[in-house]
Amino acid sequence: MARSLRQSKILELISVKEIETQDELAKELKNANFDITQATISRDIKELGLTKILSSSGKYKYAILGNEQQGVSSKYINIFKECVISVKNALNLAVIKTIKGMGGSVASFIDKLNLIDLMGTTFGDDTVLLIFPSTALSSEAVVTLNNILV
Repeated sequence: MARSLRQSKILELISVKEIETQDELAKELKNANFDITQATISRDIKELGLTKILSSSGKYKYAILGNEQQGVSSKYINIFKECVISVKNALNLAVIKTIKGMGGSVASFIDKLNLIDLMGTTFGDDTVLLIFPSTALSSEAVVTLNNILV
């Protein structure tokens, strides 16, 4: 039970903080009242399949990536470019209009981008909705996504 609780906490921590090293992870776990050793952290990282990715701040951080998410291939970028009609923001939301039937594919691409502060993604047949905590973050994401379209 302690292992699953600890690993759940690790997943929670890496989803809300940019944790760059095992030492940083150990400190965060100790702050959360987990008695942990470096060897245990190393084992947990391996078991959880964590890897380091480059964050938007230029630092590397731990993240969980499944085999299907090992990166954004040029195929996904081409699909995004071919089927997106527009990317606009509405307050703290980014709204992506796609050609009919491509909402799911575009949403999958967006999820692979690991946009910082993206709270959630949902989609319909021809629309993808991205939820951000603020209008400023939504506007930044719209600029980033429109740059991919160019």
